Amino acid sequence: MASDLKTQAMRLAQRISASTGLKDERILRAFASVPRHEFLPEAQRSHAYEDRALPLGDGQTISQPSMIAIMLDALDCRPELRALEVGAGSGYAAAVLGQLVSEVYTVEVRPALAELARQNIAHSELSNVHVVQSDGTRGLPEHAPYDRILVSAAPVRVPGALVEQLAVGGKIAIPVGDDHGQTLLVGRKTGPNSVDWQKTVPCIFVPLVSGDAHHFVRT
Repeated sequence: MASDLKTQAMRLAQRISASTGLKDERILRAFASVPRHEFLPEAQRSHAYEDRALPLGDGQTISQPSMIAIMLDALDCRPELRALEVGAGSGYAAAVLGQLVSEVYTVEVRPALAELARQNIAHSELSNVHVVQSDGTRGLPEHAPYDRILVSAAPVRVPGALVEQLAVGGKIAIPVGDDHGQTLLVGRKTGPNSVDWQKTVPCIFVPLVSGDAHHFVRT
C-alpha cells in the first residue's frame, strides 16, 4: 500500500509537469515526496492524487496541486530562504513549501484547522514548518521579514501587512478577487514602500477571512 501511494504521488508530480510545463525538479520532487492523502479527511483520501482542489470541511479546501506548483515556481524558492504561508488549511502547501526553503511559518485563522495542520506537520516530521493560529491578513510580524510569502486564500485586495512584512527583494504570490473572478498576482518588493506587481493566471481560491478588512494596498 505504501509503495502504491508513493507511485501515485510520483504520478501526480508528472501530471503537474505535463499540465503546467513546469520543469523545476526540486518542486516536482517536493510534490512526489509529500503524501497528500495524509492531509485529507478519510472520505477524500481516494481522490488525494487527483490534480484538483478537495474539501476539508467548514467550506475550506486543500488547493489544487498544479496551482500550488505555479505559485511556487513564480516565487523562485531556494534553500536559504524563509517563508510565510497564509491560509494553512490542513498544512499541505506548507509541507511542500518546507521541502524548498529553510523555514516556513504558516498561519490559519480557524482554530480547528490550525490544530489539524499542526498534527499533520508533526506526523510528517517537518521540523522547519511552524503552524500559528492567527488572522492571516495581519501576517505574522513577530517573525518578519520573510523572503517569500505564499497566500493560499483570496482577499479582495492585497493586505498591507503582508507587503510590510516582505523583505526588500522578496516575492509574494497571492490570488486576488471575489466571486466574479480571481487573478494570481506575483509581486517583487523593490524598495521599502514599492512592489512590482504582475498579473498572471486566473484562479479559484476560498476567500481569505479578514479580521481587519480596511487595511489594504493598491495593486
